[in-house]
Amino acid sequence: FKAEIAATPNARAKGLMFRRELAPDAGMLFDFFQPQPVTMWMKNTLIPLDMLFIMDDGRIANLAERTVPGSLTPIPADEPVRFVLELNGGTAARLGLKAGDRVVKGLPK
Repeated sequence: FKAEIAATPNARAKGLMFRRELAPDAGMLFDFFQPQPVTMWMKNTLIPLDMLFIMDDGRIANLAERTVPGSLTPIPADEPVRFVLELNGGTAARLGLKAGDRVVKGLPK
C-alpha cells in the first residue's frame, strides 16, 4: 500500500476526513510513536474504512471493518497499539487479514 503518514497531532486529527475517494492501493498510517490506548472515529469521514490496529512489533491487535461514514461511535483498539492503518472498506476481508497477522514492511522504526 502507498500510505500517507499521519505523525503530527494535526495530521492525526484530520486523518481521511472529507475525502470522497481513496485509491485501491492507498491508505493512511497513524503513528503514535509508542504503544498506547487508541480510539478512532469516523466524524467527517465520507467513505467506509477498514482500520487495522497495529502493535509496535507489527502484529495486528484487532480490526474494525467497513466502518460507518460519519459515525461518532468510538472505535477502540483492543490493547495499546502504536499504529493504525486505515484502508478502503472491504480491503481486510479481500486480503484475508485478521488479528495476529503481521505487517512486515513499511512501518516506521
